[in-house]
Amino acid sequence: MLKTYKKLKLVNKTRKKTQTIINVNGSKNKIQIGGENLAIIAGPCAVESEKQLDKIAKELSKLGVKILRGGAYKPRTSPYDFQGLEEKGLKILKKVATKYDMTTVTEIMDPRDVKLVSSYTDILQIGARNMQNFPLLKEVGHTKKTVILKRGMGSTIEEFLSAAEYILAEGNPNVILCERGIRTFEDSARNTLSLATIPTVKQLSHLPIIVDPSHGTGEIDLIIPMSKAGIACGADGLMIEVHTDPRHALSDGEQSLLPKEFAKLMKEIAPIVEAVNRKF
Repeated sequence: MLKTYKKLKLVNKTRKKTQTIINVNGSKNKIQIGGENLAIIAGPCAVESEKQLDKIAKELSKLGVKILRGGAYKPRTSPYDFQGLEEKGLKILKKVATKYDMTTVTEIMDPRDVKLVSSYTDILQIGARNMQNFPLLKEVGHTKKTVILKRGMGSTIEEFLSAAEYILAEGNPNVILCERGIRTFEDSARNTLSLATIPTVKQLSHLPIIVDPSHGTGEIDLIIPMSKAGIACGADGLMIEVHTDPRHALSDGEQSLLPKEFAKLMKEIAPIVEAVNRKF
């Protein structure tokens, strides 16, 4: 029997029986996440230049993608790795997304940047490393922006849901959970994508949950199979890293699909989406 986590008053399904459907604020596309439509979020790990992002967005738009991701602030393990273009990257993201009529997602790392980042993007992403950055959770909780909260690489499901509780407790109900893999002893992939998290969260919470098989595996060959599995497990969407030149990407090129590989993913997941009574 699953634990009920009674301390979690707001995210708990015992409080709200029906599934929450997030209407993305500021989105021209009337994006809903958590309903019958399967959300597809795609784009590069980092915004590198306007030319780079425009090329990627153009290809994704042709394939029907409505939500464009791109990092302007990058939490990197090494201080010598590319840290992002910051506000310049936010401006590029907004400009390119407007051109292709796309909704935007970008990561936020610092509570002091919430107002700035919110002025450029539709969806705020809190990455795995900041899942328990409590001042940041509280600050995004003061906004009405849609928030994608990624699971920490060493966090339990209770800790994951507790982090979401922080945001809801501050008055923002627009939270989407994201399973992006956890760190285990297994070294055949970058992380272990814990797909059991999806049905478990569905039983415990009313919040929608999506899957990031790019970070969840770190292996290009595993992204399509794990995307299929995630949809079959009940995920409300996918977050996929796509780049037109992965070999020269400034961040996470080794786990980024080429547009033609992403097109293959979209084709192969279509029967599964239909089988679980979802739509694109």
